Formats: sequence, C-alpha cells, structure tokens
Amino acid sequence: MSTEENPAAAPRSLAEALRGRDDVSLAALLRSRPDLITPVPTDLTQLATRAGTRASVVRALERLDRFTLQTAQALAVAADPASYEELLGLLAGDDGDPVVSAALPHALGGLREQALVWGGDDRLRLVRTARELLAPSPQHPSPTGLGPTVREATAGMSPGRIQEIVTTVGLPSTHDSVSAVTALTALFDDPARMSALLDEAPAESLEVLERLVWGPPYGQVTADPAPRLRWLLDRGLLLPTAPGTVVLPREVALRLRAGRAHRTPEPLPPPVEAAAAHRPQVVDATAAGQAYTALSTVEELLKDWHEGGPAVLRAGGLSVRDLKRTAVALDVTEPVAAFWVELAYGAGLLASDGEADERYAATPAYDEWRERPAAERWARLVTAWLAATRTPGLVGGRDAKDRTLSALGPGLDRSAAPEVRHRVLTLLAGLPEGAAPAPESVLARLRWERPPRGGGRGSAGAGTGDGEDLRARIARWTLSEAEMLGITGRGALSAHGRALIGAPAARRAEAEPEGPGDKLPVHHRPAPAPAPPSSAEQATAAAAAARLLAPLLPEPLDHVLLQADLTAVAPGPLERPLADMLGVLADVESKGGATVYRFTPGSVRRALDAGRTASDLQAFLTAHSRTPVPQPLAYLIDDVARRHGHLRVGAASAYVRCDDDAVLSEILADKRAAGLGLRRLAPTVLAAQAGPAGLLEGLRAMGFAPAAESAEGDVVIARADAHRTPPRTPPAPVPDGPPVPDDTLLAAALRAVRAGDLASLAPRKPAAGGDRGRGELPRTTAAETLATVQAAVLTGEALWIGYVNAEGGASQRVIAPVRVEGGFVTAYDHTADEVRTYPLHRITGVAELADDES
Repeated sequence: MSTEENPAAAPRSLAEALRGRDDVSLAALLRSRPDLITPVPTDLTQLATRAGTRASVVRALERLDRFTLQTAQALAVAADPASYEELLGLLAGDDGDPVVSAALPHALGGLREQALVWGGDDRLRLVRTARELLAPSPQHPSPTGLGPTVREATAGMSPGRIQEIVTTVGLPSTHDSVSAVTALTALFDDPARMSALLDEAPAESLEVLERLVWGPPYGQVTADPAPRLRWLLDRGLLLPTAPGTVVLPREVALRLRAGRAHRTPEPLPPPVEAAAAHRPQVVDATAAGQAYTALSTVEELLKDWHEGGPAVLRAGGLSVRDLKRTAVALDVTEPVAAFWVELAYGAGLLASDGEADERYAATPAYDEWRERPAAERWARLVTAWLAATRTPGLVGGRDAKDRTLSALGPGLDRSAAPEVRHRVLTLLAGLPEGAAPAPESVLARLRWERPPRGGGRGSAGAGTGDGEDLRARIARWTLSEAEMLGITGRGALSAHGRALIGAPAARRAEAEPEGPGDKLPVHHRPAPAPAPPSSAEQATAAAAAARLLAPLLPEPLDHVLLQADLTAVAPGPLERPLADMLGVLADVESKGGATVYRFTPGSVRRALDAGRTASDLQAFLTAHSRTPVPQPLAYLIDDVARRHGHLRVGAASAYVRCDDDAVLSEILADKRAAGLGLRRLAPTVLAAQAGPAGLLEGLRAMGFAPAAESAEGDVVIARADAHRTPPRTPPAPVPDGPPVPDDTLLAAALRAVRAGDLASLAPRKPAAGGDRGRGELPRTTAAETLATVQAAVLTGEALWIGYVNAEGGASQRVIAPVRVEGGFVTAYDHTADEVRTYPLHRITGVAELADDES
C-alpha cells in the first residue's frame, strides 16, 4: 500500500524511514557511506542523526554522479516536501524529456539508498543539511542559477510596496502581505497568465530577463532605475534584496526556463570514445616490451644507488640536484625519473638507511625481488602502483605553504589516486580490445561521475587547491604511467592489463546495473563506478596478469658476443648471474634492442676487487661467449691482474706495503702523492695520514692498482651490493575516509543497530517518580536495583537498564538477567544480542518493561 493510500504509514522523520528498511537496504546504505558505522551507532535514531551531519552529507554529495547531483539540486529548490511529478518537471521541463524521465528513478533511488532523500513519491524530502548546502542564497548561489522564491525575496519588503506590485500586475489588493505574496506566486506559477504578462513587456525588459534567467540571478540597479528595469520592478519580475541589488525570483525564472531547474540536464554519462584501433596482438606485444623496460629501469636505478644513493634532505626527500642526476643516469626527463623513484619506494625496494648520514639505498626486499621471475616482478610493481596514494606527478609543485614538493618527500599523498587509477583503467577496459581512448573523453566521463566541487558551498575540495582539477591531473598521469609500466600498449589496454583490474567483472558492473536505470541503453546507463578491489582480490588479479604476461616477455640469454674492440654485445636480456657478473666486469656503453658493454682497466679492476682472479674472468668469458675471447681482452685482463694487489693498503691511519721497495720509492718521489702524507716505515711499508679509502683513490689516480687488505692481511673483497637498508615496510596508502565494510562487519553492525533500536523502542512502565523522557537513563538506588534484578532472575522477565562503562559512556540496554552474584549480574543483552556480565555499581537504575498489548 502506498503512502498516498495510507497517510498514516508515511514516515515522519529520516529515522522512521530507516526503520522501515530491510537489512539489504540498510547494508547498501552502510556500504555506500561507511563513515556512518565508525563507530557502530547504538540504534537507528543515532544512525539517522549521523547521516544528517554536515561532514557526512558533504562526503556523500561529493560521491554523486552529475545527474544524481542535479536531482538533489532540483529537490533543494523545490517545495519541501515535493512530489515526484514536481521533481520530474524541474528536471525534464514542461515539454518532458524522455531520457530524463527514464533516468530519474535510478538517480532518485541512489539518493534514497544513501539516505539523502526520504519519504514516498508524494512527499519527497531532501535531508535538511543537504538542502542547506544546495539551496541558493546570496552568499552561495545554487548551481542551478536560481534565486530565492517570491516569499523569501519579499520577506523584508514593506506591505505597501507589495500591494503596489499586486495591483500593477492586475491582481486584487489584499488585507495582508501573506495573501498578497501567495497571489503573486500563483500568478508566476501559472503558465498562461505568466505568458500574458510577458507579452506586455517591452523588448528591452525581456533582454534584462534573458541575461538573468540562467544565473546568476542578481543584478545591480541605480537609485533611479531605467524604464526597462522600472517596468520589471513594478510588476515583481525583479525584486530588490538590498540597496542597489535586485534578484529574479525563482518562480519567474522557472517559467522563463520552461520549468527546467538546469539549463542542460545530463542524465547520460558521456561515452568514452576510441581515438585509434590496433590489433590486440600488437597492443600486447608493445605492452610487454614496455613492461620489460620498466623492470630494467628500476634495476638500473637501484644499481646506480647500490653503494648508497643520494642523501636524504633534512625535511625529507630527494634534492632537485640529485633528481637531475638520476634523470641523466636513466636517460629520462625529471618527471619520469621521479615516477620511477617513487615506484621503487612504493614497492618497498628503496628506502632511507636510517644512518646518521642518512642516504637512500636498496632494501633487502630488492634482492629477493630480483630473484623472482620477470612477470612476478612486474606484478609487484604494478600492484604497488595501483594501490599507492603517493602521486609522483606532484613532484616539483608547491604545497599549501608554498614549499616545493620533492620526490620521496612528504606531502605527495592524495587519497583519491588509487580510485582514479582503477577507474581510468576500468573505462579503458570498456572499449573493444585494441582500442585506444581519446584522453579528453576519459576526462569528460570522470567529470560526469564526480562533478567538480571547487568553490562550492560545503565542498571538501574548496580551499585545498586540489579538488576536481587534481582528479583530472591524476587521470592524465594514469594514462601515461600505465603506458610506461606496460599495462597499456599504444594507448590501448593489454590483455594482462585487463586481467590486472578484473576487467570482466568491471564490464558486468557497468553493463548490468540493477534498478530503474535498466530502461536506458546499455552503454549509457548511469551505473555507479565499481569500487577498487580489496588487497586479496588485487593479489589474485595480479597473479592472473603475470601469467598472461610471462609468455610475452623475452627469454633471458646465457651468452654474449665478445668483439675485438674490447666490447661485448648482449643481443637480449641476460640471465641473472651473467648480467650481474658482466655488470661488474664491464661498463654499459649503450642500450636498446641490444646492450653494448665495454671492458676498461677500471672495470676489470672492479671485478678483481670483488674477489675474482684473472683465471676466473678468462673462464667466465670463455663459458658465456659465442665468439672466442679476443686477444686484446685477454691481454687487458692479465695486465690489470698482474698489477692488482701488488700494493696493499691498510689502516694506520692507513699504510701501503709492497714487496718491491723500488715501487714504494717511486710513489714517494711522485709529486702527486704529496697530499697523502706518506712516509717510509720500513723498506716495504709506507704510512699515510690519509684514510684507507682516500689512499686507495689517490694511488689509483696515480696509475697504480692497489688492493685493500684486512687487519689479518687478507685482501678485502668489495661487493657491489654491499650497502642495504635495514628491513623496511613499503609506505602505507593514506585512506580516503573509512574503508568499505566487508559482509561480516556489515552483518554484525546491522544486528547491533537493530537490537539497539528494539531496546530503545521497548515500552517501559512509568517510573515511581513519574514518567521519564525516553532518552533519559533510569535512576534507582543500589538496593532497588539489586532487588529488581534478583526478582527478574526468578521470573525470567526482561529489564530496561541504564549503564555507564569504564570510559564514562552511557547507554540504555534491555537485558534478561540469568544470575546475580559477587556484585555482578550475568544476563542476555538484547541490545548486543549476546550474554554479558555487568558490574552492579555501573548500572544507574532499572525499570520494568511494559506489557506488550499487541
């Protein structure tokens, strides 16, 4: 039975409307507005109160799509309460727009689901806080462009002036201002009479109305208005609101707009358009190549920092100079370098070492990551990217205090980033395979799903400088970053990219929405954007993506091609041991389809410093080269090895020892050794004022090849990956409000709210001292409390108690006492739906429940 047929059944408040919902509907509310159960409300009255708070309403409004928000804005300028027909007229206009008519039930259902609108179709009410936020006022114009009603605009006008307006428009004079305003409003609401009045208007006056009709509705006038303005003022088509200011009344504007609250209702989301189409195989191959390049870039970055990277700024982060050096080393631009640095940091592969002279370095997790198959390494990177709230695109910008935002520094977290990234990829998944989107169409769709709020009253983004503009920038960055990571290829989403975001499920969410919107075309239905997946779901999707990517990645090679010009060519990616050893033995000269390594005396010495011998190096090259080891390379290795370790450097501050005293004499005679502070201790030993590291560098600069030795006289082996940070956890994303509750939490919260509501509404017998307000705790003496509880144990009756917990929080509960002993009462708590034990001294009082007369 509808509320029209049974007015008594119409809810009188939001709490009553929530009380009439089933558990499925309440669960949908709590899922769409998770802040309402943080903490879990005690009953439905408290839930309704929380749903009407300003912070919660603002948050809910910011998550509405454009047409649902337009529906709420139309309700804010409609009568309170409004009928469904009145709301439809404001959105569809006098002529009726069939697309708007088809989309309105879906939008209104969304507002009802989120408890922003309540009541039947004959009495629709917008939550009071939402009405205050969306209704027009001189300080905060409505997005509809409408002004105040005639009643609101004439509130401060003299009764005589109102009667003059009524008489001028041809209405009979009245005895009071209220009836005069009512008559004037009825005139403006009547299309026929309004048309007749406007037919009499001068052309210049109609031009004034046309300038104000779509807003802003306010204008300035002089003390002596022009005739075109005077004609409008005399008939109430313009009403004064302050000295020198006039306004176009809402009723007049709606008649001029043919009943529409918005100039352009947008019931349908703009489609994402394809800008180009490629064969899916080409897209997947291109994306796989980019994925492998991403892995190589991250490895190259951390290899460059393997002995300790740049210093950490005092305020945190990477200096501009170090970012430039990193960009040069990676052969990319600085914004791209910032992205790779942040990606490695977000994946837990890079962190600060925490030393006194704090520097960035690879973490132990990096060594574990390098041993994984390539597809799994890629999956870890993209999973971290999808979930990260740190936004590398902000690097180089300014924060609210006009401080530069640096890579790896504070202030880069934006809680909207994961949602925007996931939504952009989901929209790409909605295109045919191989289709690359037009970026502007993606941005237009996102703006429809989350309209800009910048500068709006109650806008959470107002004053932050980010707002919707940040979301658009994150979307642009997502498109470019997804290409660099190999999620997309040539702008189109790859097969492994679709698996990464669970594309089939995402398409079903868009193609099969439930509710009145089903009448719209499939690709135009305003279905809600699916929420990003949970961490477990994302891990499963990433594993599926890795399985699809693995066959597309090049197989690592176990060989190189040695050339006579002291170079080696790697025609593809190398196996890990080969790549590591070659990275120590030679320097990378060029990269591309094939990598060229060059052998130099310094690179060979580096390998010898790492504990290798000349014979080891010769055997290694022979085993991994498809060509014979060139004679110049063999000579180079033998020559460097013959001189390597001939000199020994230790700590005195430092010393040099050599079996050949002539070599030591040569060093002492060299002017370049003056800065080392050398002196002879023995024929084969020199002492130095410089430290061991400085002495090693100085002697090497002079053309010698010294080796460091330990206190026991053994050669110290310098490993390339020696410097690692202590174990570090990746940076945690900054949540965008409370997380969406899972089914278990929702079920528990609903049980608690239902039980609390049942307890709060349970009929109670009047207290001995007279009736007590429903929200007031019962008060009885300790003796009365004990006696009543003991009696209830014998009779099995339920009691209403007031209880104060250890933190001082007061609550009302309905309990069925089971036993009383030791100053405690054990009872079944109907409010919590479980057996609990309560200290008697914390019970403020008890009252018996009234008999159920039903």
